[in-house]
Amino acid sequence: MQGLLTTLGRGFKKWIGWKRLGVAASLLIIAFAITTLVRTLKGVDTAVILTALTDIPPGHIALAALCVVCAFCTLTFYDFFALRTIGKRHVPYRIAAMSSFTSYSIGHNIGATVFTGGAIRFRIYSDYGLNAIDVAKICFLSGLTFWLGNLVVLGVGMTYHPQAASAMDLLPPAMNRLIAIGCLAGIAAYFAWLVMGKNRRELGQNGWKVVLPSARLTLVQVLIGVVDLGFCALAMYLLIPGEPSIDFMSLAVVFILATLLGFASHAPGSLGVFDAAMLVALPEFGREQLLATLLVFRVLYFVIPFGIAISIMGAREFWLSVMIPWQKRRRLDGNCLRSSATAAPAPATAAVPQPVKRMKSQG
Repeated sequence: MQGLLTTLGRGFKKWIGWKRLGVAASLLIIAFAITTLVRTLKGVDTAVILTALTDIPPGHIALAALCVVCAFCTLTFYDFFALRTIGKRHVPYRIAAMSSFTSYSIGHNIGATVFTGGAIRFRIYSDYGLNAIDVAKICFLSGLTFWLGNLVVLGVGMTYHPQAASAMDLLPPAMNRLIAIGCLAGIAAYFAWLVMGKNRRELGQNGWKVVLPSARLTLVQVLIGVVDLGFCALAMYLLIPGEPSIDFMSLAVVFILATLLGFASHAPGSLGVFDAAMLVALPEFGREQLLATLLVFRVLYFVIPFGIAISIMGAREFWLSVMIPWQKRRRLDGNCLRSSATAAPAPATAAVPQPVKRMKSQG
């Protein structure tokens, strides 16, 4: 039996591999989401969507925008926490904030966040002496913050409102509650493992080794993830139509599940996947009204931050590639001119003949 499993494992790695399996799963999710979205959008009236956009109170849009700002401010602590965990305390908060914001905004809108976000982080942190292994550790710890926050919110939300996820995963509420309790039990087991000692918190070997945060710091890590997701879900809750009514926790469960599906698909901006999941999970709302809500949320959470992140990275690259070399050349030219002026010999002065005084003869 063991030999058969070993043979199957080798065959899997040789002919399929985890990378190909992940690509296939992403394509399957995207194809299913697009099919569902096309089927759901049949018969949708564009004029009704435009009317629904005007029905969203401007005050709610402003508050939702504020929640998005707060969510991205919380997001900046993903990298800052990871940098302090791996001991890179010389990197200031402003650099960690720029890296978190730009890597997430650009990576999530382009797609394949793991690779695009990692490349942006390496471009920024390499100026501060960090290598590829350091950046990989930061990506790992930031991802851990994201998943811990998701599991805690989903665990709590699905325990109290298991039916909120049933429309999406088609499982009975009792099964969803059991999954939620399993998530919370897994988080508790993780904390228990962290308490057992520092040596047990080490992951990896040789040059790639990361020490996980202590149980006390992991509480901070979980709080960062929960607050980030809470602000995002609150922004969606403010934009959702008032009728029929839905409680915040149920919407948060649906929102996080839709976000995770979009994240797993690696689709640019979770386009199609996130929207289809929200439309399927919230059938009680009118399609036009819900599409108007998703459109405003996409502008606030995806489009505007993406434009700001691109501008920040473009300005940074222009400064590093054009302005700094120009300033260095200008400084160097100025030093050369001063050196030339100092080294030039002083002009020779012509000798002025002194008048010759004739001696008067005496006598």
